Amino acid sequence: MANTTSAKKATRKIAARTAVNKSRRSRVRNFIRKVEEAIASGDQTVAAAALKAAQPELMRAATKGVLHANTASRKVSRLANRVKTMSA
Repeated sequence: MANTTSAKKATRKIAARTAVNKSRRSRVRNFIRKVEEAIASGDQTVAAAALKAAQPELMRAATKGVLHANTASRKVSRLANRVKTMSA
């Protein structure tokens, strides 16, 4: 357990940051899930719209440090590829 005042403050800051990151991660997962569901339904227009909404969320998570930048880019790329192949 934290003993010093600064350590107690650090613990509070970490808890607050964890809560924010948790909500951001959850938000990103929801956007990804919407794209996945649209792909599964087979409707390309809905999938493209869901991807367009998910892409900025993923990149925002990367800039905020919730996801690594390469991870966010990889997820966007793979989802875009799957949406694109729906028309073929």
